[in-house]
Amino acid sequence: MESKRNTTMSIVKGLAIILMVLGHAEAPGQITTFIYLFHMPVFFMASGYFFSRKNVDEPWEFCRKRFKGLYIPFLKWSLFFLLIHNFLFTVGILNEQYGNWSGGITHPYTAHQFLQRLVSIVFAMGGYDEFLAGAFWFFRALLISSIVFLILFKLLEKRDSWFSGWKVAVGIAILAVLFAAFKISNRLSVVNVVQGGIRETWGILFFACGVIYRHFEPKLRLKWWMAVLFFAFLCAGTHFAWAGMNLAPKLQDVFTLPLTGIAGFLMLHIIASAIDKRDNPLKRFLVYAGDMSVYVYIFHISAFKLVSLIKIWWYGLDFGQIGCHMVIHDFHGDLFWILYTIVGTAVPLIWIYLYRKADDKLKQAKLKKAINKN
Repeated sequence: MESKRNTTMSIVKGLAIILMVLGHAEAPGQITTFIYLFHMPVFFMASGYFFSRKNVDEPWEFCRKRFKGLYIPFLKWSLFFLLIHNFLFTVGILNEQYGNWSGGITHPYTAHQFLQRLVSIVFAMGGYDEFLAGAFWFFRALLISSIVFLILFKLLEKRDSWFSGWKVAVGIAILAVLFAAFKISNRLSVVNVVQGGIRETWGILFFACGVIYRHFEPKLRLKWWMAVLFFAFLCAGTHFAWAGMNLAPKLQDVFTLPLTGIAGFLMLHIIASAIDKRDNPLKRFLVYAGDMSVYVYIFHISAFKLVSLIKIWWYGLDFGQIGCHMVIHDFHGDLFWILYTIVGTAVPLIWIYLYRKADDKLKQAKLKKAINKN
């Protein structure tokens, strides 16, 4: 049967998207390391959680929804940022003087660079603006991992045998871990996937974990003390500087990342379950943030620029520092990361709320006009 609305999972995604913004806001190092251990695996597990038998029986419908929900938003907003890239240099939002922590900077595009990025966006889900759409890799990774999971599921499952349902998901998870180990140990790249495919490999693993968790969820009795235990485990991972879903994986990650990803998901799910029990402003906000998380993905870096303007005024900095990615790096260690997090989360949510409200009013006005005309 098709899954009913699950507000607990919306809250999980709401918590995860806030943590993502917090990490991108360049919070103090230990906090950022803690967040990166699990925040992206949570989204893949949350997506796998809603995978159902219907998706296996109607694969083309599943793929259609995946493309509509992931490829179309990626395409639309990647093209938007591509079109305004050079204009942002004209108004000073981007510049060639200030860049990211590693020293990288961005440049205006030549006609050839523009066309190359256009082709990459359309055909490879790459080529997006690194400075304003740096989180867009997630759309590609989730699209590929979910469809590959479906293909593997259909190839491996034996409907009338013991190897079906969640057991197939376990098999796929094992295959993903083994492939990650093989890929990392031999320094291999999936050349036809932008960024080499390691994030897609992890995505398959965590998507499968979401499917498995959904099967066993009714039998689990998750308690608050377990959330504390998961938190302590993640703190230990932070101490040992374990890694998240980054682009320079080590063989160690094969053993640590599955554990931290699952622990983080379970920790957030326990917290979300407690929040979901009572209807209050916190619950309603987190449900909305989770349901609208795609817009936070798309616009949080742009929203950071508003805080950068304040930081420039506060410290008397060169206006050109508004071009820093993702945030202004001077005075790192102050409390501006808190304001970056609030604005980076709130502005996209407020924007989509007002847009949809205005759109609804426009539709109602058109409907009323049509009725009066008849």
